[in-house]
Amino acid sequence: MNEQTQQWLAWDRRHCWHPFTDQRAWCDPEFEPLMLVRGEGVWLWDSEGRRYFDGNSSIWTNIHGHAHPVLNAAAQEQLAQVAHTSYLGFANPRASELAARLCGFFPADTLTRVFFSDDGSTAVECAVKMALQYRMQTGAPERTRLVAFDNAYHGDTMGAASLGGVSLFFERFRKFGMPVSFVRDLSELRALDAGEIAAVIIEPLIQGVNQMRLWPAGMLRELREWCDATGVHLILDEVMTGFGRTGTMFACEREGVVPDFLCLAKGLTGGYLPLAATMTRETIHRAFEGPENVFYYGHSYTANPLGCAVALASLDVFSAEKVMERLPHRAEFFARILHEAFPRHLVRVCGMIAGIELRRADGSAFPAEEKTGARVCLAAREFGLLTRPIRDTIVLMPPLCATEEELVFAVEALKQAIIKHLS
Repeated sequence: MNEQTQQWLAWDRRHCWHPFTDQRAWCDPEFEPLMLVRGEGVWLWDSEGRRYFDGNSSIWTNIHGHAHPVLNAAAQEQLAQVAHTSYLGFANPRASELAARLCGFFPADTLTRVFFSDDGSTAVECAVKMALQYRMQTGAPERTRLVAFDNAYHGDTMGAASLGGVSLFFERFRKFGMPVSFVRDLSELRALDAGEIAAVIIEPLIQGVNQMRLWPAGMLRELREWCDATGVHLILDEVMTGFGRTGTMFACEREGVVPDFLCLAKGLTGGYLPLAATMTRETIHRAFEGPENVFYYGHSYTANPLGCAVALASLDVFSAEKVMERLPHRAEFFARILHEAFPRHLVRVCGMIAGIELRRADGSAFPAEEKTGARVCLAAREFGLLTRPIRDTIVLMPPLCATEEELVFAVEALKQAIIKHLS
């Protein structure tokens, strides 16, 4: 290990606190964290000069690859003008353009308003607060309950955390959060008193943190119909699934659904900068007009021009590189090589999102305390692959720019890591 890497790691162990990380294990002198210093396309390099395939798109954010020239140029051009201006009482051109571009993805008179924030959690937080305040201001204050699905994950801020169904992450904070009912499926949802419900939230098509579990085909369309019949608002959390991940620009397109609130983040800027958007309908926006109905919520970097400029450039790349046109073939290829490499019943794949579940030879689960998924991901580094597990399900979510050759590399690297660790 070179001297510079040693110094960086010493400072890190002494001063830094990493998310979702056992800090004792992280700071163990026997453990060598990777210090990532450079990226290009689907590849990342560490401070020791080793190259890795970015197997989870830097926590599901990177779309077009690292150091993309169009996104780099957009950031540099905006920096030459201004990096940040307040959105509280002011406007900026890039935010105006981006809001119009996002609304243009949906049928006219559906999602017409965009509220910008910083990340997925705050996008969800905005939607929830808007849904609740809307009821207070439209004569339905009794509608205070929210509904989420078991094993859901919608972020870590307190409101978003209330909607989380993963007990390991959220149970200790339940008593501090909002009133939420959790259901497993639509039959349990239909059994609730809809007159008490303000909104229901779901990750469309696939639950991310629930080990990449897919929803049954048609379920989202049925949920939309139930919401229409009961007057319950539908919130779609497309923080993970948005911007081409499932094979369409937004997952809800797969079933012809338009929600009342759409939460976007992660891929919004192509993985470059923190930026989020909560989209909603004009009828909802009108309920917030007037000094007595102001939505008192915002962030210092809301609609920051730098993030908006890169997000616009990312949308340009979708068009210029015909990303969506070539995606169906690429997704089909991705699914095929996954099914060839691993037992079909252990592979869950939706577009360019995949989860590969690890099981013993007899089909039983590994004991949780063995941390098999984490150990396999650590072994994968030796074969040039970086990714993270969700329990014992390994996530592969490559940047959409990955070539067939690069996808083969990633799948083979994971296969070799599994063989090495489990044989």
